[in-house]
Amino acid sequence: MKQGKESGAAQAAPVSRTKASLLLLTLLAGFFFLVFAALGSWQVYRLQWKLDLIAKVDARVHAAPVAAPGPQEWPQVSAERDEYRRVSLSGRYLYSQTVAVQASTDLGSGAWLLTPLQLADGTLVLVNRGFVNVSPLKLDANGLADAPAGQSTQVVGLLRMSEQGGGFLRSNDAAQNRWYSRDVKAIAQARGLSGVAPYFVDADKPSAEANAAVAPDAQKPVGGLTVIAFHNSHLVYALTWYALALMSLGAGYWVIRDERRWRQRIQDARSKG
Repeated sequence: MKQGKESGAAQAAPVSRTKASLLLLTLLAGFFFLVFAALGSWQVYRLQWKLDLIAKVDARVHAAPVAAPGPQEWPQVSAERDEYRRVSLSGRYLYSQTVAVQASTDLGSGAWLLTPLQLADGTLVLVNRGFVNVSPLKLDANGLADAPAGQSTQVVGLLRMSEQGGGFLRSNDAAQNRWYSRDVKAIAQARGLSGVAPYFVDADKPSAEANAAVAPDAQKPVGGLTVIAFHNSHLVYALTWYALALMSLGAGYWVIRDERRWRQRIQDARSKG
């Protein structure tokens, strides 16, 4: 009878994890803690970078306009340094080369009117004259007269980087004159234009209104509709990664604590046996 009790007690005694499995679990918890903590720190770095970028862009947008970059500066123009910079330029609009680009704004769906502005040195800058609430397919610049040679138009607006490829889940189709993004290089090639700046300019509201009064087309584009928004979820990402790091650390602590309890129960079971 006594032997049966001892046998039952031995069977009921908990079994401890092996040292190898315990070490492996601890190392895994430590590894994931370091990985998640590193990812969280990276997101904190990205957050600081994004906040700095937003501050710089805000300063550019509200600064006094400067001369638009000339041909000597074109190779150095970049989104990080120049995007949304307020610039001023003057020249002669080539209305016959206007391109209508699919647009969606707070005013509804329609088109941006991009027209080359010929500067005094003969170079061209595509200017987004503004938004019209008309389908791009219904707009045709054929037959429009360019501004007279002596006429000069002053434009103030925001420098924007070329939008390559397309948009609205569609690719630009130069052959069909269907444009879904403001791709400067592609538009210049399609229109046979040379000496074109690698950026375009979103005309502000006063510039768009002044041009609408003298433009040969019947459209009255609305300027100043540039949307400046930056996706900034880095803080949420950082907190998520840090939370996962703490969970990994907690899991490692739980494994060690649980193992100690198992070992104590084994000792207690053996002492009672």
